[in-house]
Amino acid sequence: MICLADKIHPTTQYALDVVYGKLGELCCKEEIQACKRHLKDLERVGNDDFPFVFDETRADRIFRWFLECRHVTGVFTGQPIELLDWQKFDLGSVFGWVHNNTGKRRFKTAYIRIARGHAKSTVMSGVSLYGMCGDALYPPYHPELAIYENEPEVVCGAVDKGQAKIVWGDAKLMAEKSPNIKKRLIIRETYVKHKTRGGGILRLSKDVKNKDGGKPCIIIIDEYHAHPTSYVKDTTSGGKGKRTQCLEFIITTAGTDAENKPCYKEDNTVKKILSGEIVAEDYFGIIRQIDDEDDPHDKKCWVKANPLFRDLSNEYAKDLYDIVIGEYNLAFNSGDTSKSLEWLIKRVNRWQAMSEHKYMSNCLEQFKAGAVSKEEFFKLTKGREAFNGLDLSKRIDLTGDGYVIPLDDGRFAVTGHGYIPKESVTKHEHSDKVPYSLWEKENWCTITPGAVVDYSFMNTRMQKLEQDYEWKIKEIDYDPYNATHYAQEREAEGYVCVEIRQGVQTLSEPTKLFRELILQGKIVHDGSPLVVWCFPNAVEESDSNGNIKLSKRNKDDSQRIDVAAAIINAFVRACAAQPVDVNKKIMSDDWSL
Repeated sequence: MICLADKIHPTTQYALDVVYGKLGELCCKEEIQACKRHLKDLERVGNDDFPFVFDETRADRIFRWFLECRHVTGVFTGQPIELLDWQKFDLGSVFGWVHNNTGKRRFKTAYIRIARGHAKSTVMSGVSLYGMCGDALYPPYHPELAIYENEPEVVCGAVDKGQAKIVWGDAKLMAEKSPNIKKRLIIRETYVKHKTRGGGILRLSKDVKNKDGGKPCIIIIDEYHAHPTSYVKDTTSGGKGKRTQCLEFIITTAGTDAENKPCYKEDNTVKKILSGEIVAEDYFGIIRQIDDEDDPHDKKCWVKANPLFRDLSNEYAKDLYDIVIGEYNLAFNSGDTSKSLEWLIKRVNRWQAMSEHKYMSNCLEQFKAGAVSKEEFFKLTKGREAFNGLDLSKRIDLTGDGYVIPLDDGRFAVTGHGYIPKESVTKHEHSDKVPYSLWEKENWCTITPGAVVDYSFMNTRMQKLEQDYEWKIKEIDYDPYNATHYAQEREAEGYVCVEIRQGVQTLSEPTKLFRELILQGKIVHDGSPLVVWCFPNAVEESDSNGNIKLSKRNKDDSQRIDVAAAIINAFVRACAAQPVDVNKKIMSDDWSL
């Protein structure tokens, strides 16, 4: 059990409230893990393999420091900065945990990811000035023995010179507006240094001429998600060993990992530390975001990424909430994918794995979560009407065959199958980087004999599904490119075939609706790896009115979308046949041909 004093320190109290109290309902998985880690570490104090203690006097020191700092923007301008409970947990943890013997800070790196609007710049400005004036080393529980280093250096690292200047400028302005801090510093237009101990606050970016990271006592890497490489971080890290207890802060929101940016890698490392998969005693991390399974359209979950929303009686918090609501309405009603992606990244702090034009940028995890077993899929769809969609590519490539089955509860069950000629398999396994041969063994695709796709295999499979699943094929909905002859043959057999024109006028609303249903958990599928591969490959092709349709990035792109396109062709007719109420939007036959 945790042994606590009569009066529980704010850092520990917050952790208790999150892990055992009602605050946990307002936090994401990673924040709960960070709080559990703090409590677990308190239980470890005194163990031979854990040489750290939580020195409340060190945590209190940073809390008191912020009362010396003044707000310089917004409704609280001129007032002392009073840290909120979640800010006290972060800073109390980072500055309070120290080595039991030496008093050196335990944490050498602190990674904090939180949504936009949560005073990251304000807090880091205060930390910068603390590094210049208040930071000290002393044995645990003996603040009277504080030792200050000469020539204190704080490095503000940013992606470019302009951003570095903003970070530096915020700290400079706070120093000017905080009387008890101003009297300790020499503040000029181009530099800030301590009156008696020298040093300074330095700016560093990839385009600063002087690449020397200096001898920093505190390093602040701002908006790390925007850094294309780890150059700035690596440069500042070179100076860490030159100080007794150098501390690096990495402050960021989420971003996109499309370019495999260093922040995304760092983020994954932090998640592994918090989950216990990696042991890193000197690394503090906390992430505040909506959870993977959360629906970003559910306003109740926004608080996980925005702890300020816990108390909307606060004027600043209420103003921020109203801004986020306004941005949400604009982003998701404009038809502009870039706006919705930006909102997801900045306002609910969710990483986006795709480029801004990818169709499933904001719903891939939800789509994957819609998978059920083949057995469950069989039970859901047995004996029901099914819409068959076709996307018949060049016969030497992948051909897509999709099915959409409306369910009684408003959901749609979807599945897909691919066909590829045997003589092309080896070539396409190398170019497409997917295992067609394995997928055939698992019955997710069919490899047809010869050099071109034999469409008779597709017809045979449809008839087998009719027999095994007792599906009633309502329609065959086809892209007319390369499929007219196949459709004529099926019509001769008595099937209803409907040509699906491939313009945005026909495809846009069903394509958007399909994505909305994914986000609402109303698309269920059988987990086909071919389907799960094709949909994320699709990019949006849009017109000036925000109408969209699926497309490849370019005609020679090996990231194929054929099965996804086939499913959408079927969905065009399936949703027209079964009106769908999504946020009071009604699908009707006006969306058919």
